[in-house]
Amino acid sequence: MEPTNWAAEHSAALREHLGRGLTFSEVVKAINSKFKTAYSRNAAIGRARRMGLGGPDRPKALLPAQPPRLDRLVEIRAAKTGAPEFHWPQPAFEAVKPVKLRCVEIEPHHLSLIELEYDDCRYPYGGDEEGEAITFCGHPKRPGSSYCTPHFHLSRNPEVPSERTASAVSLRVVEAA
Repeated sequence: MEPTNWAAEHSAALREHLGRGLTFSEVVKAINSKFKTAYSRNAAIGRARRMGLGGPDRPKALLPAQPPRLDRLVEIRAAKTGAPEFHWPQPAFEAVKPVKLRCVEIEPHHLSLIELEYDDCRYPYGGDEEGEAITFCGHPKRPGSSYCTPHFHLSRNPEVPSERTASAVSLRVVEAA
C-alpha cells in the first residue's frame, strides 16, 4: 500500500463502513463526525481504491437492494442498422483553378531560414510541391515590416491605402473655469 495521510483507525473505519454497504458519502460523514476530520468523498474513494475496496469491482451485493420503479419502464425499440442519415445535404465541390499570384520585379536571394539575418526580407518562396524547400527573399527589409518594400506593397490590398494618411488636425485650447 502507498503511504498516505490517513491514520490506521480511519482506514479501518472506512473498511468497516464499506463492508456494511454504506455509500462513500455516508462513510465520509461517519468518519468525519467520529474522528473530527475533513475528508472529502473523493478522498474516501481514492483511499478505498488504494486499499482494494472501491472501484468498479466493488461488490454490489453489499448495497441495499431497491425495488425497480415500474413507472420508468419503457418499451424497447430495435436499433437501426446501417449508415447514419445526414439531415444536411453534402456540399458539391467544384474544381477550382489555382490562383495566379501577383509577382514583383525583384530577384530573390532564396535564403534558407537559417541563413536569414535580422534585417532580411522574410517573404517566402517555394513549398508548393510536396518536399519542395521553402526559401526567403533576403533583400533588406522595410522599417517596421518583415518584408522589403516591393513585397510589403505586394502583400497589401491595392485598393486600400497601405499607410494612414496624415491629416492636419487643429486643436483649440479651452480655458477651464
